[in-house]
Amino acid sequence: MRIPVATYRIQFNSQFPFNSAKEITNYLAELGISELYASPIFQARAGSSHGYDIVDPNQLNVELGTQEDFVALVEDLKKYNIGWLQDIVPNHMAYDSQNKYLMDILENGGNSSYTNYFDISWNSPFASSQEPILAPLLGQFYGDCLEKGEIQLQYDQSGLSVNYYSLKLPVNLESYAIFLSRNLGELARTLGRKHPIFVRLLGVLYMVKNFPQDTHPNQRQDQIDFVKGLLWELYTDNTEVKTFIDDNLKLFNGEPGKPESFNSLDNLLSQQFYRLSYWKVGAEEINYRRFFTVNELISVKIEELKVFKNTHELICSLVKAGHFTGLRIDHIDGLYNPTQYLERLKEQVDDTYICVEKILQPREDLPGNWPVQGTTGYDFLNYVNGIFCKTENEEAFTQAYYNITGWKTPYEQTEKDKKHLILERNLAGDVDNLAYLLRKISSKYRYGNDFTINGLKRALAEILTRFPIYRTYIDQDGITDNDRTYTQDVIEQAKAHLPFLNNELNFIEKLLLLEYDDSLTEAEKEQWLYFVMRLQQYTGPLMAKGAEDTALYVYNRFVSLNEVGGKPDQFGITKAEFDEFNQARQSRWQYAMNATSTHDTKRGEDIRARLNVLSEIPEEWESQVKKFSEINRTLKSRTDKKNVMPDANDEYLFYQMLIGALPFVEHEYEDFYTRLKDYLLKAIREAKVHTAWLRQNSIYENAFIDFASRVLEPSDSNQFLQEFIPFQKQIAYYGIFNSLSQTLIKITSPGFPDFYQGTELWDFSMVDPDNRRPVDFELRRDYLKKIKEKSQTDILQLIEELLASKEDGRVKLFLIVQALKVRTTYVDVFQDGQYLPLEVEGQFKDHIVAFAMVHNNQSTITIVPRFLTGLIQPGQYPLGTQVWNDTAIKLPSEVSSAWTDAITGQTVKADKQLLVGDVLQYFPVALLTNNPGK
Repeated sequence: MRIPVATYRIQFNSQFPFNSAKEITNYLAELGISELYASPIFQARAGSSHGYDIVDPNQLNVELGTQEDFVALVEDLKKYNIGWLQDIVPNHMAYDSQNKYLMDILENGGNSSYTNYFDISWNSPFASSQEPILAPLLGQFYGDCLEKGEIQLQYDQSGLSVNYYSLKLPVNLESYAIFLSRNLGELARTLGRKHPIFVRLLGVLYMVKNFPQDTHPNQRQDQIDFVKGLLWELYTDNTEVKTFIDDNLKLFNGEPGKPESFNSLDNLLSQQFYRLSYWKVGAEEINYRRFFTVNELISVKIEELKVFKNTHELICSLVKAGHFTGLRIDHIDGLYNPTQYLERLKEQVDDTYICVEKILQPREDLPGNWPVQGTTGYDFLNYVNGIFCKTENEEAFTQAYYNITGWKTPYEQTEKDKKHLILERNLAGDVDNLAYLLRKISSKYRYGNDFTINGLKRALAEILTRFPIYRTYIDQDGITDNDRTYTQDVIEQAKAHLPFLNNELNFIEKLLLLEYDDSLTEAEKEQWLYFVMRLQQYTGPLMAKGAEDTALYVYNRFVSLNEVGGKPDQFGITKAEFDEFNQARQSRWQYAMNATSTHDTKRGEDIRARLNVLSEIPEEWESQVKKFSEINRTLKSRTDKKNVMPDANDEYLFYQMLIGALPFVEHEYEDFYTRLKDYLLKAIREAKVHTAWLRQNSIYENAFIDFASRVLEPSDSNQFLQEFIPFQKQIAYYGIFNSLSQTLIKITSPGFPDFYQGTELWDFSMVDPDNRRPVDFELRRDYLKKIKEKSQTDILQLIEELLASKEDGRVKLFLIVQALKVRTTYVDVFQDGQYLPLEVEGQFKDHIVAFAMVHNNQSTITIVPRFLTGLIQPGQYPLGTQVWNDTAIKLPSEVSSAWTDAITGQTVKADKQLLVGDVLQYFPVALLTNNPGK
């Protein structure tokens, strides 16, 4: 198995295709990257900016280049010994006209070859329904769209289709009779009933009306193609038939302003295997499983072996061909049976590196029976971020939040409230489906016969909202001790809150724990298990939408902690907790990914590094925010004395993001202000307090954006900017050192480092789509070339130059290059070595994080500073004994006494301890390597 040394995440799209990646392979090699980590490259919806809306997993995306372009990129990577870690999407595909599997179902219904490909109500073994598949893709109510003429019937060689802007849905062949029967008499009078053309058309109509329903899907498709071919031939070869069909199209498509003129099209649509509807309908009534709450992404029944094999045919062939050297599994928690999926995948790709996108809560671990090498690193992200948040200042920071905003609801309650909100507004239809299935099960037992749908829905809602993790993994093999504990704790909490539903909750607990009665048949046991595994598929989306995409935009106490997989109410972690996490990771998941920025993070890694500085100075922060608010008080909008926009909580978020994301250079301010306002609009919609995606409040949105525009108006008289900029620059200065520390820890901790595109320089990106902006690789290539050249002549002079111009980000790039050299040279140490926490002594012991990696006779030591506002003034550097005084690192007996700092090239001597001031003489962080035998 090829284990990555370091990965570099690329977001492929039409603006950055295979050929663009080929242009940077040499750069990645020079940087020290071992694996290109690619976003999905399979055929996606036209114009996709991210690739997760796949329409055909067995074709490369034509917008990224040709097969030859792809192979050329692979071969170029191999030339530099760079592997390819591919992101794959087993959970869902796009609900799109280009999705041939789905379109076949929408055209043929239960007679389709692909009926069991998607997670729709038709495929439920115990609560199936043949009602039309919902197509909640309209921008307004169905009736409005219809009568405005936005839904149009069209005809081409592929047959009749229903069109709504770019959406094109097929018409089932049986309903062609409705269309062809209209005005047939007029055509008969024009051609004559015995005219050969008219007789042929009658033959087509007869075949349509008498189309066999019990044929094999392949035979059915052959017959459909035959009938469509005959009709197309008549259309293209005969003027009268063409006119007949074109006139019927015009008739069916109606005339805006005349509602009755759309009756024919309405009738035709009612005969389809799908039901067009307003997109908001999907929030309350849904009969297919989606990715989270995204109507345009329909979930795949990957648990069906045929579906698995078909959708993974290209993926597995590219692995076997050596083009892919590793796989990253997207949204593993969405699958019906994740363990089964991973086992099947492992059988196909054998000894190939696999990591999963799995969000772990603090102290949660991956299932031990998964045949994977680890996660994509959100757990690491939150731990490394936590050690730069000063835990002892939590009370002061919480008080500041309350004093400024009046907010006093604990995060735990906020998260639960927002999960309930999501259930009510976005997942109501999904909960309905679970409740009906549960009612069907409970009605078979005397102790469940009186349960009502309403009571079961309330009980399910309470259970779903209280799960503290993304999901459990109960399956046909039973239940683990951890999952049993989580489930029992949730039920007990639900009982305490809803005592009048204890009977329902007792029954649900019995189901979730698979406590089968002796009287149950095998079929009934299967039904219980099916319900449990279905329910598990919804705790993840609820956590993602309720916590990640709502609560994290509402609870703004300290937004550095508001990250995917994070707990904002956990105000940082101790060094001991970080060491414990790394030791556990090294023992079980030493090949996992270490991430600090991804395409899904809420804010860039260097924004968090800056914001963490505020945790050191809560009193000063509170004082500054009060000044900012007072200065900007008159810039707010008011509808009355009480209704002020934006509210204090949103204003508090605004100041934090401004602190964290403001560029170093003034000429970038204008573009940043535009990006910031886009972010703010997304943030308040995600928060769902004053506005939301489903119910946009333009008054509040405009008021907030207008406020931001006034606050950021560049002028000599702008009192806010005069007060804000000096304070922000001070925070940004200290943030640089946090960033360097964070970067080195990522590279040298157990696991391997992942670099999101462009983050080798300062990363002040905000949430997507801001973090998918194009990357200036030409600038980075130029920086890297000069850094490598100068490091060969006088590295200390280079360091002095980099620190003097640290705002351009080259100092971060330099650190990455130097540290990745060590990572490559000492690959066994980092992949298989022992993690040793190092004890720090002296006056500033709490300001240093240090640990060693030891393997055989080789060792490395990582030393980074933190909490520097109390040690140095802005403009000073955390270097030398004049700063660090007697602060020293105790060395364990198993490590060497002779060291070289791989970053500066300087030799360091030690006798049972390292003086921090001696080690950090020239650069703010250090990575020591031992010299065996010296």
